[in-house]
Amino acid sequence: MSNAEERAGQGTTGSLAHRVPDLGALELLLAVARLGSLGGAARELGITQPAASSRIRSMERQLGVALVDRSPRGSRLTDAGALVTDWARRIVEAAEAFDAGAQALRVRRDSRLRVAASMTIAEYLLPGWLLALRAQRPDTAVSLHAGNSTVVAERLLSDEADLGFVEGLSVPAGLDSAVIAHDRLIVVTAPGHPWARRRGALQASELAATPLILREKGSGTRQVLDAALGGLARPLIELSSTTAVKAAAVSGAGPAVLSELAVGEELAMRRLVRVPVEGAALARDLRAVWPTGHRPTGPARDLLSLTRG
Repeated sequence: MSNAEERAGQGTTGSLAHRVPDLGALELLLAVARLGSLGGAARELGITQPAASSRIRSMERQLGVALVDRSPRGSRLTDAGALVTDWARRIVEAAEAFDAGAQALRVRRDSRLRVAASMTIAEYLLPGWLLALRAQRPDTAVSLHAGNSTVVAERLLSDEADLGFVEGLSVPAGLDSAVIAHDRLIVVTAPGHPWARRRGALQASELAATPLILREKGSGTRQVLDAALGGLARPLIELSSTTAVKAAAVSGAGPAVLSELAVGEELAMRRLVRVPVEGAALARDLRAVWPTGHRPTGPARDLLSLTRG
């Protein structure tokens, strides 16, 4: 291979980014062509004239041709510079189209937020967070699907939700998470239940052996309680929402185990009574979750930030 052929081959190897000037340099060249002045082009683009001169020289070295003739009367393109300017115009126009398309994608992403949350978070925490989000993003339409932790994971993994919230002991497979709050499960009964009048704390073994009003399998509350007690008796009643469990307990149907977040009003009004328990760790973390490797962006990122506030 001759030296000329070797030099020609070197000109087409390596990354395209190293052989083609960046957009800023091309925009500068177009401004010089339009204004006939390097200083005017520099002012239009908000850079100093020495910086503009340096950028043009760098582009000339990169391309191996002179692009601009400079004189006291101004700057004019060389023949090669005029040809490169035509190419540069097409590249910049394509970049503008690319930017417009990317902006349209961001607008479409930011126009909606799909949230999936387990019941306690959906009923007692999310309303406040969503009101705060609305103040920040009034044009974002939010949809909320409430279900147990298993359902939340399924919706995230099937791309039916952008951000999820769960209450279980562990993070479902395929999801990343961040702890956003802490919660405690407490035993409650109606005031007329025998446990409401007992003097000492309830033992974990007695709680485990007692039929309770419970959430369905797959709920974070059920998972935490089952793990804390090492197993549960057959449920007295099995219900699919925190509100339903609470209503059943208030009616006197039997004892229930609920989030401390869910029963503040009922305890204050004495519609429910808290029953102390010994020998069971009933604290739990509340988590935001999203598909592994896909950190929340746009409205989902903003909502996640609000939960930590």
